[in-house]
Formats: sequence, C-alpha cells, structure tokens
Amino acid sequence: MLYTYAASVYQSDLEAFLSLLTKNDEVLLIQDGVLAVLKDNHLLKYCLEQQIPIYALIDDVLARGLKDQVFHTIKLIDYGDFVDLTVKHPQQIHWGA
Repeated sequence: MLYTYAASVYQSDLEAFLSLLTKNDEVLLIQDGVLAVLKDNHLLKYCLEQQIPIYALIDDVLARGLKDQVFHTIKLIDYGDFVDLTVKHPQQIHWGA
C-alpha cells in the first residue's frame, strides 16, 4: 500500500500513522510531510528500521528549502514518479493534517 504523508511529523499523531505501516508498504512525503526528510525524526527512523521505502516529492522539498538536508536513503521523486507509485499501489491512504 502507498501512504502519502502530508502532515508535519511534529504536528500529527505519528504513532497512529506508524502503527498502520507494514514491510510491504511505501511512504511518500508530500506537502509539510517532507519535514521528515531531516535526520533524526521518528518517522524516518521507523521506516529505516522496518526497511520501508520512503520517497519525497522534490517540488515540496525545494519549496521548503530542504534539498541539501535530505537524508541519503530518501529518494526524491517528481510528479511522474508519483503517478507511477499510484499505479503500482491501487490501494492508498492519505495522512494529512
């Protein structure tokens, strides 16, 4: 399943979100969710520990001035890649504020 995460990791019920994830899922950070590209936050640590792929929408990363701070395991993607992920995952959940 694809989870699009649009809320700040500092202003959402992160524990509830993490309880939904399985190793078969993928996470795409969008909007304020791209704050999770920064090292040492719980969402990033959890995904690394569970080997859950995590992506971030490049336009949202750039809009927040975070490009040089993206943790090295996060793959930056564009809107075309976003579409590819939605095709790959017919079931999706959007997590936002």
